[in-house]
Parts: sequence; C-alpha cells; structure tokens
Amino acid sequence: MIIREMKPEDYDQIYSMWQITSKRALSEADSRQGIEKYLARNPGMSMVAEIDGKIVGTVLAGHDGRRGFIHHMAVMPQFRRHGIGKKLAKAATDKIFEDGIDKIHIFCYQNNETGQSFWRDFGFEKREDVFVYSYKDSKKE
Repeated sequence: MIIREMKPEDYDQIYSMWQITSKRALSEADSRQGIEKYLARNPGMSMVAEIDGKIVGTVLAGHDGRRGFIHHMAVMPQFRRHGIGKKLAKAATDKIFEDGIDKIHIFCYQNNETGQSFWRDFGFEKREDVFVYSYKDSKKE
C-alpha cells in the first residue's frame, strides 16, 4: 500500500469510492471542479491510499490559514481495520501542522459511531460547546 498526494486525475476513482463510503455527505462542492479548486488551494494536504493501482482510501484535508479541516476521510469497507485510515489521517494532519496550523476540525455525523470512535481514538476531542450552522447561496438553488 502507498499513501500519496491526491491529484485531480484521481477524481473519477475517489468519487466512485465516495459513492460507497460517504454518499450522504456529498454535495455540489464535491464536483470535479470543486475538488480541483480545493486541491489547488491546499496543495499536498489531501491524500489517497492505493493498493495495486486502485484507490482504497481518501482524506480531503486543508486549512483556511487559521484552522485545519478534514473532509471525506474514507476507506473501502473491505480494507478497513488494517491501519489505512490511521495512516491517511496522520499524513493529512502532519501536512496541516507543517503549514503552521495548530488546530484541526473534523465534522462527523451524529449517527456515525464508527467515525466518532475513529477520531476519538486518533486523539480528536468532541466539542459540546458549538453548533454548526450553514448558509447557502440562494442564487445557486
């Protein structure tokens, strides 16, 4: 297995994988153009895990200059529990920290017990003091 930087040409493979692993979390921001824009804005921070040339895991990671963010951390079901997720998360968090960012956030669905357990075991702390609010551009609806 190799962990390497996610590239725009990986899009078809990663999006197909996300259809299996992260479908409900996908939005228009995950279009080819959206992912290319994110990768260009956050070079070298998003990673894929590859086995025999096939992508089996992803982590979309970056920062806004102040706080780091992790999105679409996913491993194909048949490859889970082999340390792939931990290696992806470590690679992404290391890259964000190397860029001078000292805190990273991850959004995890309330009913995603597997994800919550993973991030807790990795060292992330669940916050009880904030809520997430979203605001969409009404011109795009």
